[in-house]
Amino acid sequence: MAAAAASASQDELKLRAEPPLPETRPGPRFGVSGPVPAVRGLRAGRPEPRGAGQCPPAWSDPAVSPVLLDQLERVFLRLGHAETDEQLQNIISKFLPPVLLKLSSTQEGVRKKVMELLVHLNKRIKSRPKIQLPVETLLVQYQDPAAVSFVTNFTIIYVKMGYPRLPVEKQCELAPTLLTAMEGKPQPQQDSLMHLLIPTLFHMKYPVESSKSASPFNLAEKPKTVQLLLDFMLDVLLMPYGYVLNESQTRQNSSSVQGSSSNSGGSSGIPQPPPGMSFYAAKRVIGDNPWTPEQLEQCKLGIVKFIEAEQVPELEAVLHLVIASSDTRHSVATAADLELKSKQSLIDWNNPAIINKMYKVYLGDIPLKTKEGAVLKPELKRDPVSTRVKLKIVPHLLRSRQAAETFPANIQVVYDGLFGTNTNSKLRTLSLQFVHHICITCPEIKIKPLGPMLLNGLTKLINEYKEDPKLLSMAYSAVGKLSSRMPHLFTKDIALVQQLFEALCKEEPETRLAIQEALSMMVGAYSTLEGAQRTLMEALVASYLIKPEVQVRQVAVKFASTVFPSDHIPSRYLLLLAAGDPREEVHGEAQRVLRCLPGKNKNEGASKQMPSFPEMVYYIQEKASHRMKTPVKYMTGTTVLPFNPAAFGEIVLYLRMCLAHSAGVVPTSQSLADMQDHAPAIGRYIRTLMSSSQATASSSSNKSGETNPVQIYIGLLQQLLAGVGGLPVMYCLLEAVSVYPEKLATKFVDKTEWIKSLMNSSKEEMRELAALFYSVVVSTVSGNELKSMVEQLIKTTKDNHSPEVQHGSLLALGFTIGRYLAKKKMRMAEQQDLETNSDFLPEQEELIQSATETIGSFLDSTSPLLAIAACTALGEIGRNGPLPIPSEGAGFTKLHLVESLLNRIPSSKETNKMKERAIQTLGYFPVGDGDFPHQKLLLQGLMDSVEAKQIELQFTIGEAITSAAIGTSSVAARDAWLVTEEEYTPPAGAKVNDVVPWVLDVILNKHIINPNPHVRQAACVWLLSLVRKLSTHKEVKSRLKEIQSAFVSVLSENDELSQDVASKGLGLVYELGNEQDQQELVSTLVETLMTGKRAKHEVSGDTVVFQGGSLGKTPDGQGLSTYKELCSLASDLSQPDLVYKFMNLANHHAMWNSRKGAAFGFNVIAMRAGEQLAPFLPQLVPRLYRYQFDPNLGIRQAMTSIWNALVTDKSTVDKYLKEILQDLIKNLTSNMWRVRESSCLALNDLLRGRPLDDIIDKLPEIWETLFRVQDDIKESVRKAAELALKTLSKVCVKMCDPAKGAAGQRTIAILLPCLLDKGMMSPVTEVRALSINTLVKISKSAGAMLKPHAPKLIPALLESLSVLEPQVLNYLSLRATDQEKAAMDSARLSAAKSSPMMETINMCLQYLDVSVLGELVPRLCELIRSGVGLGTKGGCASVIVSLTTQCPQDLTPYSGKLMSALLSGLTDRNSVIQKSCAFAMGHLVRTSRDSSTEKLLQKLSGWYMEKEEPIYKTSCALTIHAIGRYSPDILKNHAKEVLPLAFLGMHEIADEEKSEKEECNLWTEVWQENVPGSFGGIRLYLPELITITQKALQSQSWKMKAQGAIAMASIAKQTSSLVPPYLGMILSALLQGLAGRTWAGKEELLKAIACVVAACSAELEKSVPNQPSTNEILQAVLKECCRENLKYKIVAISCTADVLKATKEDRFQEFSNIVIPLIKKNSLESVGVRTPKTEDENEKEKELQLESLLGAFESLGKAWPRSEETQRCYRQELCKLMCERLKLSTWKVQLGVLQAMNAFFQGLMLLEEEHADPEALAEILLETCKSITYSLENKTYSSVRTEALSVIELLLKRLEESKQWESLTSECRVLLVESLATMETDSRPELQEKASLLKKTLENL
Repeated sequence: MAAAAASASQDELKLRAEPPLPETRPGPRFGVSGPVPAVRGLRAGRPEPRGAGQCPPAWSDPAVSPVLLDQLERVFLRLGHAETDEQLQNIISKFLPPVLLKLSSTQEGVRKKVMELLVHLNKRIKSRPKIQLPVETLLVQYQDPAAVSFVTNFTIIYVKMGYPRLPVEKQCELAPTLLTAMEGKPQPQQDSLMHLLIPTLFHMKYPVESSKSASPFNLAEKPKTVQLLLDFMLDVLLMPYGYVLNESQTRQNSSSVQGSSSNSGGSSGIPQPPPGMSFYAAKRVIGDNPWTPEQLEQCKLGIVKFIEAEQVPELEAVLHLVIASSDTRHSVATAADLELKSKQSLIDWNNPAIINKMYKVYLGDIPLKTKEGAVLKPELKRDPVSTRVKLKIVPHLLRSRQAAETFPANIQVVYDGLFGTNTNSKLRTLSLQFVHHICITCPEIKIKPLGPMLLNGLTKLINEYKEDPKLLSMAYSAVGKLSSRMPHLFTKDIALVQQLFEALCKEEPETRLAIQEALSMMVGAYSTLEGAQRTLMEALVASYLIKPEVQVRQVAVKFASTVFPSDHIPSRYLLLLAAGDPREEVHGEAQRVLRCLPGKNKNEGASKQMPSFPEMVYYIQEKASHRMKTPVKYMTGTTVLPFNPAAFGEIVLYLRMCLAHSAGVVPTSQSLADMQDHAPAIGRYIRTLMSSSQATASSSSNKSGETNPVQIYIGLLQQLLAGVGGLPVMYCLLEAVSVYPEKLATKFVDKTEWIKSLMNSSKEEMRELAALFYSVVVSTVSGNELKSMVEQLIKTTKDNHSPEVQHGSLLALGFTIGRYLAKKKMRMAEQQDLETNSDFLPEQEELIQSATETIGSFLDSTSPLLAIAACTALGEIGRNGPLPIPSEGAGFTKLHLVESLLNRIPSSKETNKMKERAIQTLGYFPVGDGDFPHQKLLLQGLMDSVEAKQIELQFTIGEAITSAAIGTSSVAARDAWLVTEEEYTPPAGAKVNDVVPWVLDVILNKHIINPNPHVRQAACVWLLSLVRKLSTHKEVKSRLKEIQSAFVSVLSENDELSQDVASKGLGLVYELGNEQDQQELVSTLVETLMTGKRAKHEVSGDTVVFQGGSLGKTPDGQGLSTYKELCSLASDLSQPDLVYKFMNLANHHAMWNSRKGAAFGFNVIAMRAGEQLAPFLPQLVPRLYRYQFDPNLGIRQAMTSIWNALVTDKSTVDKYLKEILQDLIKNLTSNMWRVRESSCLALNDLLRGRPLDDIIDKLPEIWETLFRVQDDIKESVRKAAELALKTLSKVCVKMCDPAKGAAGQRTIAILLPCLLDKGMMSPVTEVRALSINTLVKISKSAGAMLKPHAPKLIPALLESLSVLEPQVLNYLSLRATDQEKAAMDSARLSAAKSSPMMETINMCLQYLDVSVLGELVPRLCELIRSGVGLGTKGGCASVIVSLTTQCPQDLTPYSGKLMSALLSGLTDRNSVIQKSCAFAMGHLVRTSRDSSTEKLLQKLSGWYMEKEEPIYKTSCALTIHAIGRYSPDILKNHAKEVLPLAFLGMHEIADEEKSEKEECNLWTEVWQENVPGSFGGIRLYLPELITITQKALQSQSWKMKAQGAIAMASIAKQTSSLVPPYLGMILSALLQGLAGRTWAGKEELLKAIACVVAACSAELEKSVPNQPSTNEILQAVLKECCRENLKYKIVAISCTADVLKATKEDRFQEFSNIVIPLIKKNSLESVGVRTPKTEDENEKEKELQLESLLGAFESLGKAWPRSEETQRCYRQELCKLMCERLKLSTWKVQLGVLQAMNAFFQGLMLLEEEHADPEALAEILLETCKSITYSLENKTYSSVRTEALSVIELLLKRLEESKQWESLTSECRVLLVESLATMETDSRPELQEKASLLKKTLENL
């Protein structure tokens, strides 16, 4: 039944939408009987409703209730009668709902009748779009759970018809009802209701504060409805503009359109829906009446607004905003974008709900092969969205980690974006970014299945897509990223590498970079290749290393270096070739890899790290011989090389590294000197190689000639040297031969000429090496051969043409002789008989001597080059044996030689190199010659040759002294190629010439205490050299103490190097002693350092007091500070001996990195010291940490060195965090500024970027201490403190993040008191500023965690609003005028309100609730009462306002307290504070109890009535106005108390100087806004008004009395007549007020009485008890007329006249007795002598008199009674008085008099027939005419003329009426006619006219 009814309803009404029959056009002119037959006809002629079945006609059914049918018939009739739209609307709204209910009738006839009625109705309604339907009632009916579906189906039809017709406001009001109505209804109806609702959303108003209570749609309780609504909204947002659902436009098997993604069975002839929607969705959005594009745009905007207003959960609506932001209409897209941006930070993009929705919309319903996939009906299947929407969705997916993990949707989106049918380049780019995103964020487990698919997609894209290079670049780099995530995908696939390499050769330049990057990232995937794969990769790399594109070669190098292990020979060879590449980026990289030394860690097998020397050599040789046969060989001049020189050089060096590696030493190719240190070890290895291969060589003689790797190596060296040369190559050759000369040098004997050619090279070092090589070769020959060679050399040295040749020969000669002497020494040691040995024959000895002399002759050569060579050569000779020259005498002797060399050292002419060589040479003489006669002379000479500032030289001298002091037992005597220093032992038979004791004496007793600092420095260096080199020497060991004190004395030198050398020396000394020595040494050292005792230097004439550059340093041992600190550090650990360790570690002088410095090997000592100090770390770390920030550079560097040596573990600081912190806090307040500063800087460093959860409790202490230091006396300390505070602030703000949980809570709890009490109250501006800044930031980041602290925080911040204001403002404010002050103060207040403090307060207020208010309110009250400063008080007020809006219910219990506090603020002298308190009060009454409000109003009323001071009145006005504006309902509830007060206030009398006008305005506003018109208001509140005005009249204050009187007058004026008893009350009160003396403002009472009497004269005539009679009133006012005060008197007279006029009483006698004298007195101005007065006073007096005259005349006119008696008495006198004044007076008085005359004649009874007295009248008229002519002829003032004319006009009129023309005598007429004649020429035409008319009248008499 129900279903049938539903369909019936739908169909019927569709059918009936078209007017069925032509006969009745529904219209206003409808006949009475017209509709009935028409409808019946209709009933007969229409098909029956389906639901009705085949029943008989209704009226024949006996069961049909005739009453019902009758009612329906009557409704029909009324419809017919309705002539206008309005009538029709009334009927419909009354009867439609009940008629619809009748559809639930079980009786067929009734239902049928109803249907008829509805059909008729539809026709009428459809044609009249203005007619409103009773939608609200219908909705209620629709929701009725008891209603039958038949009824609801019809009801909703009318709802749908009527709702859009409603006015927008009504639609908005009903919108929530539509939502409620949806619940539990069938889907189509829900869709219809939503279709109605959506357009309304655009017009909805949402509350600004989104509190749940105020939300118009209360959706929180209706999750189902929310879901429905959101789905519908999504469809609306997806709907394109102007889309038409075309039924014929079927989805032809949609796979063709959508690609594989939607190959569903959806070919059942369903129209193609818009992208992103299903057919059903499109259909329901289009609905019964589709929206126009403009309406649709409005709907979409409405939805965005709805979401913005947070009507639905944010999570649910994210997708909607994303889709709306892709809208084609700008307005929608912008609105959605803005909203998305503002929510950006709040949205959790990793929420699966959001991400899955986005994917679902993006991809549409993809039919998966699952049960659910099959179930989906075709019309519900959604298509994927359009590309435009996709472009908006993907950027959001890029934000989300979750999106990257969601499989399979992620891969579907990627493939769709890259290869979909509708994609474009933008979407491709985004999809690639998404691939990158997946590669970066997707976790291991989830990326596994994706890898192959992603890789396939990318390779497909790279292969197929060529348009956009940018896109390709992204694709390539995505491949790279993928490879670094999933190397195993790539490892198998070397083809991919090849493909990329190929692409790198061919692609555009901009793509190349990406490919290069991708390849670089892929390298890692191939590092585990084995076997064939590795060989393949080798070939690949080799082929690309020779490509022309530099990037290709670069990547190939990367592959060669990374893919293969470091001992893989072929790849090393490839790298060696690359090292010869012309481009820096290629060869640089290759060299870097090749020269990277193998690791020092022992655990890696040594074989792993470099190829073995023999293998590598063989490989290179094979390649070289192969290359020589191919075109790749390299030609240079005449020679042919297998490799280019760069590559060849690298090959040789690499071979040397392999050689060293195989020999078991660390290979190095940095400096030749370092390389030479390893020569002995290499020598041993070469010997073993030679001997092993010797054996093999004999057995298998190889065709290739050389089989021995060493020989091949030498061959290669020779080849390269011959072709190109180069120092390292020369060195390698020299080394190889020198380490095994017996075997290897002999091969070169026949090549001496070639060697000589090398000796003539243009490079000096080259010549030196070649000379050495030559000497090695020569030393293998003997006899004549030797002789001829030496002679040859002597000869070439004399060849002056080529200095190079001379230089080479000189050196070679020296080296050869040196080797000869060494050999001789060896033989002598072997005790063989020299004579028999043919090698050492006498003629040879002579030859040697002459050669030596030849060398000596070059010492004085003009060419420095040759001189140095000679010096070097002599040194070599002297080192190896006694010089073969005489000791002394004439000619070239040893003495001569020593002196000559010594003289060179201080000489300024010589170069440094020369000096160095000379010193070295001198040092060598005693080494080779045990009997050297001049040993002490030579040593003394060396020590005396100190020059300033030549520290390098001093190191050389130190070495020389050491060598010379121990003579023949020096290590200098060894052969460096064969023996290392450590292995060397002096030969047994050598003569001992040890003078160490003497040397030590001289140094310690003479040089160390020399007054010249340079000498002291040098001596220190020598001493260090002696201690280091001769550590085992007994003499040194026995004098440790002296040596220590020598070093200590140098510690306090002013230059750093001396200190450093001394400290190193001290360390060495300590190491040498035994335990007892060590203890003594320590105690001496500590004492010296701590007491600062120093050796005194004798000052003589030539003392250098200040060394260059040391001026300005403190001479007090500032130099010692570093060592003192070290010492105190050691003492603190109660381990004084550690000071030596510290000294060893505090190595910061660059000197130690130089060649000379490094020779001392201090780094090794430092390492040892570090190990020994490790146990003391816990005590050391805090101190050292701080010292690293010491302002003293020396200390800082020393301590940093120690720190770096000791603290190798990165986590040390975290480990000792607490100890460090404790130390720093303690030292922040040290009494030394240096310590304070370093503590601040250290703290700043310590707090950065560390989790501080463990030290939260320390924070307040740190803050407070730093606050103190921030005010330090020294600026640098202040700056450091500021830095630390800023960091601390940042760290604390981070700590207060809610994410930190409990730690955050603790931090806030601990920090706030400190910042509030110490920071903000600090007298230091910077501290205050920083505290506030920190608080603001904390409040921003802490959010709700602030709640428990609000009661403390808010008051403190409020106080700070004033404290932190510049004091100058208070000063200015005091000096300003009221107006300036008000303007300035309001500016100050608004500044305070926008300050960061207020911002923080507002943050806190958001989180308040009842738990906190109890504590907060009392503090607020206290502040309002006792707060100082404008900002604080204003701030308090605004906090109260915020509280009333934030938590009104919670505030109620506290409102009373707050009110009483605010009352005190209301009476503040400062108007701005007063206003803000009033404003707060206006808000506060909303939340307060009624009783409190009543008390408040009574209080205010009391103030207003009783307090004199204007401040109270102002505050009342402000407060009540504020209540009226912000809490109008409260005001209405208390209208009886408030409005009378307002009425009274409206009538306040403004002072001249005060602008009380604005208060009146405030009161007026309150009154007007709360009464129904002023008259109505007075009638409404009359009793209260009278009570309050009476009270005002009885007030002690005159001003209040006057105000009451004005108010009363106002009441009287506006109510036109007062009824008893109020009239009596008012008058009594006023009269009562009149009694007594005159006071300022008393006039108002009189005016009020006049007003009241005038208004209520009729009432006064009746006699009522308690109501003064007219008589009493008159008595009272007449009495007032007699007062002395003229000003008052004038008012009194005027009022009395008004009363007389109103009551028509005759009191003229008494009145004139008062008034006439006044007139006369003022007329006799000339009479009597005046006291002289100032002009000003005169002016004022004149004005007053004028006023009194005018008033008097006016009053006389008003008081002129209608009493014959009185008139008779006074008419003559009065007339005369007036006429007199008319002649004499000024124009103003004339005017007054004329007006009085007018009144006089008006009331003159003589002019009435019954009271005629012609004579009296004639007399009066004559008098009048005589005087009035003056006025008529008054040329100046037209007003006078006008008034005069009107008097005459009145006279003539009255004479005419009473027919008394004869009284106007001819004399009068003549006078008048003349005057009127003059007026005929008047300037004003209306006067001319009137005058001529009157003239005519007179003439016609």
